[in-house]
Amino acid sequence: MRAEIQSLTAEIENSLELLRQRMDWDTAQHRLEEFNARVEDPTLWDDPAEAQKLMRDRQGLVDALETHDLIKQELSDNIELIEMGEMEGDADVVAEAEAAIRALKKRAAAKELEALLNGEADGNDTFLEINAGAGGTESCDWASMLARMYVRWAEKRGYTVELQSEQSGDEAGIKSAAYKISGHNAYGWLKSESGVHRLVRISPFDSAAKRHTSFCSVWVYPVVDDNIDIEVNPADIRIDTYRSSGAGGQHVNTTDSAVRITHHPTGIVVTSSEKSQHQNRDIAMKALKSRLYQMELDRRNAAINEAHESKGDAGWGNQIRSYVLQPYQMVKDLRTNHETSDTKGVLDGDLDQFMAATLAMNVSGKSRAEAQGD
Repeated sequence: MRAEIQSLTAEIENSLELLRQRMDWDTAQHRLEEFNARVEDPTLWDDPAEAQKLMRDRQGLVDALETHDLIKQELSDNIELIEMGEMEGDADVVAEAEAAIRALKKRAAAKELEALLNGEADGNDTFLEINAGAGGTESCDWASMLARMYVRWAEKRGYTVELQSEQSGDEAGIKSAAYKISGHNAYGWLKSESGVHRLVRISPFDSAAKRHTSFCSVWVYPVVDDNIDIEVNPADIRIDTYRSSGAGGQHVNTTDSAVRITHHPTGIVVTSSEKSQHQNRDIAMKALKSRLYQMELDRRNAAINEAHESKGDAGWGNQIRSYVLQPYQMVKDLRTNHETSDTKGVLDGDLDQFMAATLAMNVSGKSRAEAQGD
């Protein structure tokens, strides 16, 4: 077997070892048996929130076990094919098996990276907020493009996307939007997107066809599980009801029951504009608790705190990523220096490469400045 394939095999086996460590291999099967026993308990769904969390945790363990076993089996099968092909002098069989191992190496590396999503809230659902910054109508249009990009990304992963609130721009696009994105590791993947995003393009709103620069800020924070107790003093909040309206369309609700909650000690403002005022209060309060929980996570996690502090205002000098459509095509993350010329793919939701690069940087312990220096 060639040295290249031996090296790839060793890397795949290292990835498998990390997967075993992350799932606590020695107890994994026992934990799965416990999950299965609890699933059969007829009283499980008496507490729907707890039941959903249990089902999500169980599925995560099942997926991890199946992924490990599948990669291990495929590696074994292809090594066996290579050995047989070499013995029989069948170059085609050897080449096919070697190609399969190269592809398997990429899959194993991706799963290894995903296994590093082990932060306290990485497995949670997430809230995602987008706010137009400097640039007027241009930035409002850019905000709508970002919203579409994240919705596309979430849908490709099979996540559920719920629009929580949206404020239309004066002429085009949106001034702001808030989404709840539900799925395994939704927060873990999206947390790296918090920051200012910069767009450079020929403006569709400029009759002179000049290049314009627009900015939007993105903020991601986890949905707080019901079993996490976050106390909110009623004296610290103000609840306002108002009429929410927009340009119409499938993503915009028009209702007299929209709710805005302001948390005075922190200045946090959350809104919800579903059709039920009671539902809006519940959604907005959960969002507020999530924001407060995120602040606590920030205090305990210096890396996340630094990322949020570096986000700054949505304007020059604070961006984490640039999307250049003119005079050339390039999307570049300024934290990791990862870049691609496939701007269309990125704006259609191909964000995994950027998230993976940022996650790897965070795991390696590099600061933003160190990553930029590299």
